[in-house]
Amino acid sequence: MDTRSEARPAGARRLPRSLSVADELRAAVIAGEFGPGERLQEVRLSKRLGVSRTPVRLALQALAADGLLEHAPRRGYSVRRFDATEILNAFEIRAALEGLAARFAAERGLEEAARARLEAILAEGDALLSRGELPEGSRPAYIRMNAAFHEALHGASGSRMLGEMLRLSQNLPLSSHHHVVAFEYRRVRRRHDDHHRILEAVLRRDARRAENLMCDHVASIKAGLTGVAGP
Repeated sequence: MDTRSEARPAGARRLPRSLSVADELRAAVIAGEFGPGERLQEVRLSKRLGVSRTPVRLALQALAADGLLEHAPRRGYSVRRFDATEILNAFEIRAALEGLAARFAAERGLEEAARARLEAILAEGDALLSRGELPEGSRPAYIRMNAAFHEALHGASGSRMLGEMLRLSQNLPLSSHHHVVAFEYRRVRRRHDDHHRILEAVLRRDARRAENLMCDHVASIKAGLTGVAGP
């Protein structure tokens, strides 16, 4: 995990260190860098992140409050284990919320900056898939692009409350858009085409179609979970 500070625009607000550490740890847990049941030790994490133990401790408390970690007296924090039912339920919730986000975005209409951002993300995905196969080592790039599309659409919904609920619905590693199920060309191509259709419906201000397409999109991802749902 890269903990180097990035340049910020003049006047940009710096997040409290405990919040940025929490974001980094949340991303690592959701990405599967720590396995279910694995203990997260303050000393090791502080060395890994290059910070003192205090922001790490506060970050662990925050992730436990969000339901990503479990805390046991004298044992500390560990990554929460989720059973198949919890994961499938999270996808059902995510589908409903993401569908609502797409509907809100269509009803409001996209600002030019939001439209340009979403189109640029899709163009990036088009380039990635243009060879008819997935280039070697392309998984991280696709994950970033996929997450960026969903997050940009969430932002376009204009609802902060919905955004917070979506964040909580993805606090299970397998249910997050930062986790890609079945990374093979045919399925990735189909999911990327879904993104194009969703954006087209949003741009046409067809709120019902945008909502239905997004719900179906998330449901198709759930169906691809090996060992949890059907093929």
